Amino acid sequence: MQKYPEVSEEAPYAQEDKLHRDLLIFACAFMNLAVMLWLAIYWIMGLYFSTNVPLIYQVVSVASLVHYLKTKNFEIFRFVQLSLFLFVPFIMQWSIGSSVTASGVMLWALLAPIGALVVSGWRDSIPWFTAYMVMTVISGFFDYYLGSGSDNGLTMKTIGFFFALNFAAMSSIIYFLVRYFVVAMDKIKKQLDQQHQLLAEEQKKSERVLLNVLPSSIAQRLKNHQGLIADGHADVTVMFADLVNFTQLTESLSPEQMVGLLNTIFSAFDQLCEKYGVEKIKTIGDAYMAVGGLNRNNSNYTNDIADMALEMRDFVVNHPELSRFKLDIHSGIATGPVVAGVIGTKRFIYDLWGDTVNVASRLTDEAVEGVIQVDKTTYNRIRHDYAFEPPATINVKGKGEMVMYRLSARPIGATHPAKILTLAAQAISAPPA
Repeated sequence: MQKYPEVSEEAPYAQEDKLHRDLLIFACAFMNLAVMLWLAIYWIMGLYFSTNVPLIYQVVSVASLVHYLKTKNFEIFRFVQLSLFLFVPFIMQWSIGSSVTASGVMLWALLAPIGALVVSGWRDSIPWFTAYMVMTVISGFFDYYLGSGSDNGLTMKTIGFFFALNFAAMSSIIYFLVRYFVVAMDKIKKQLDQQHQLLAEEQKKSERVLLNVLPSSIAQRLKNHQGLIADGHADVTVMFADLVNFTQLTESLSPEQMVGLLNTIFSAFDQLCEKYGVEKIKTIGDAYMAVGGLNRNNSNYTNDIADMALEMRDFVVNHPELSRFKLDIHSGIATGPVVAGVIGTKRFIYDLWGDTVNVASRLTDEAVEGVIQVDKTTYNRIRHDYAFEPPATINVKGKGEMVMYRLSARPIGATHPAKILTLAAQAISAPPA
C-alpha cells in the first residue's frame, strides 16, 4: 500500500512565521549594508557630516538582532527594526538639511510600512503607514517654513546624484524584499496544493470505503453530519442466501484458502448487486443479505432480486473454480415493509429490521440446497415472469404455518418488464418505415 506523508495542519502557519522572520532579518541586513555604503560614498566624495545617527542606528539594529537570536522574541525585534526604518531616515535628513539637500533620504522610511505589510499583515501595517505619512508631512512643513535655503555646500549635481542613488537603493530593497516574499509564498502555496491533493486523495479513499459499507444516499447523509439515521420503507424485497456444505468444507481448508474462497464468491455477488442495482446489506459468516427497493428510481426491484438469486445459484454451482468444492446455495426472498438505519459509532453498520427480514431469513433456513423460496407477496408480484413449483406450506418459527413458493427459473424467451418498457419506448419514438 502506498504511504502518504503526514499532513500537519500547523505546518503552513509555521512556514509563514518563518518567512516573516527571514524577511525581517533580510531587510535588517540589507539596511545596515546600505547605510555603510551610503556613508562611504559621502566620505569618498569629501562630504563630511556627523556620523552619530547612522552609527547609533547600526548599534541598535545589531543589538536587537542579537537579542532576537538569543530570546526568539520576534515581536520586540520586529518593533525595534520597523521603528528604526521609520524614524532614522527622517532624523538623518534633518541633520543634513532639507529634503533637497539630503537628496530625499526620507524615502528610506517607506521600508517601515512596506516591511510591516509583508511581515505582519495589512492590518498591522496601517499604523506604520500612517506614521510614515505624518512624518513626511512634518518634514515638508520644516522644509517650507523653517528651511534657510542653504544647500550645505552641496552642488546640484551632487544632490541630483544622491537623489538617484537613494531612489535606486530604496527601490532595490523594496523590490528584493517583495520578490523574496512572493517566491517564498509560491513555495508555500505549492506545498499547500500538494497537501490538499494528498488530502483529496485520502478523502476519495475514505469515501470509497464508506460507499462500500453503506448505500450512497446513507453515506452522503453521514458525510453531512446528520444525527440518527432511521428510515421506514413501506415496500422492499429482502433476500438471504446461504452457502451449503461450507461449514464442513472449512475443516479441510487453511484460513487463507477459506477466506479466499469466500472472497471469490461474495465478490461475484457484489458485482451482481451492481448489475441489478440492489443494495448489499451485509455478510454473516457464509450468508449474504441484499435488498431491492431502497432506491426509488427502480420500480422493478422484486424482479431484480429474483434474477440475482437465480444468477447467484448458477454461479456457485457452475463456476469452474468452485465446482470441485461441491458447494451449493439456498435462498429466501420476502417482500414487505422494513425499518432501516445506521447503528453504532465505531465500525457502524447499516441494517434492516422487521417482519419482512425475519420471513426472508426463515425461508432461507427452511430451503434445501439449490432452492430459492419466496413468500406469497413476492410470488404474486412476479408469478407471470418466472416459473414456480406448486405452493407448499411450511411451519415458520414465530409465525406458524406459511405458504411459500419455490422459484425455479425464468421461462425461456421471457423478457424483463423493464426491458419491455424500453423496447416499447423505442418503438414509439422510432420514425415510421
